Amino acid sequence: MKKKKWVRWAVSAGIVLGSLYLLQRLLLPKYAADVIEGALIAEYYDEEKDHDVVFIGDCEVYENFSPQVLWDEYGINSYIRGSAQQLIWQSYYLLEDTLRYEKPDVVIFNVLSLKYNEPQKEAYNRMTLEGMEWSLSKVNAIRASMTEEENFLDYVFPILRYHSRWSELSGADLDYLFDTPKVSHNGYYMRVDVKPAENVPPGRVLGDYEFGENARSYLDKMAQLCRENDIELVLIKAPSLYPYWYDEWEEQVERFAEENGLRYLNFLELVEETDLDFSTDTYDAGLHLNLSGAEKVTRYLGRFLREQCGLEDRRGEEHLARRWEEKGTAYSRDRDEQYRALELKAGTDQPEKQEDS
Repeated sequence: MKKKKWVRWAVSAGIVLGSLYLLQRLLLPKYAADVIEGALIAEYYDEEKDHDVVFIGDCEVYENFSPQVLWDEYGINSYIRGSAQQLIWQSYYLLEDTLRYEKPDVVIFNVLSLKYNEPQKEAYNRMTLEGMEWSLSKVNAIRASMTEEENFLDYVFPILRYHSRWSELSGADLDYLFDTPKVSHNGYYMRVDVKPAENVPPGRVLGDYEFGENARSYLDKMAQLCRENDIELVLIKAPSLYPYWYDEWEEQVERFAEENGLRYLNFLELVEETDLDFSTDTYDAGLHLNLSGAEKVTRYLGRFLREQCGLEDRRGEEHLARRWEEKGTAYSRDRDEQYRALELKAGTDQPEKQEDS
């Protein structure tokens, strides 16, 4: 009788836990039909981990550089571990997390997030942190990122945070209950539409141009972690026209790079060399590049990685070449589908012909 009682308890507990798990899966944002940037971090874990280059940083990496071009034209195997408003301590812990799986030759970090010294917004935190697999790196990233209103247990048990999301549920929550479609190409978020950069606002005057102590300490830790693992850290500033990049910020990054023996590329100063045209190469008026712009700056970066960092061409590796052939097919399909959608939209936006009276 005692054994039967324990079996009933075990079955009941299994049913309760299973129900809670399904309920949590249902209520969690899927980042598939909209706000797809929230799916980027999790996609990394499904990849084979033998990358030559790993990017870390905010939208200025995942919207401005194309790993497919690095492979097609230089044989460089790369991945972008980017997310929306990725703060520098999140980048650091994502680098720690990456080193659990692989040790790339080069890590590329975009420096815009140095402007933030304190936690910012929960919504952006979750788009970075929820996609990380559990490890000490994730625990530390959560603790470093939480705003005063956030609770650590809400990350451990997301149902505590999303229990009231019933009114927002849609068909996508059922469609993607257990599996979500890939939204990126090795971390690159593709856009082919065009919105020229016009009337870009100038930078407002700041009271203090010095990067905060917290941000600077994580840049130090990132450089030290790369040194300890014999990884070359390359700093970049993507060619986004906005948010504004101040000369005072540029001087601090240049000084840090020089003092630590790091290479630094500011693509805002390489517009002519990359052949960027902000009337055709951006989809949101200069904040981010579209596909044509991303491919241009990536070609320049590929040459730099080959010539300055000594990365080898791996296109002769059969298994890797086969993987990238499949990725290239998906890349081309996404590109062509987006162009067709634009053509269709352009057609429907045309004014109706007026008949001659």
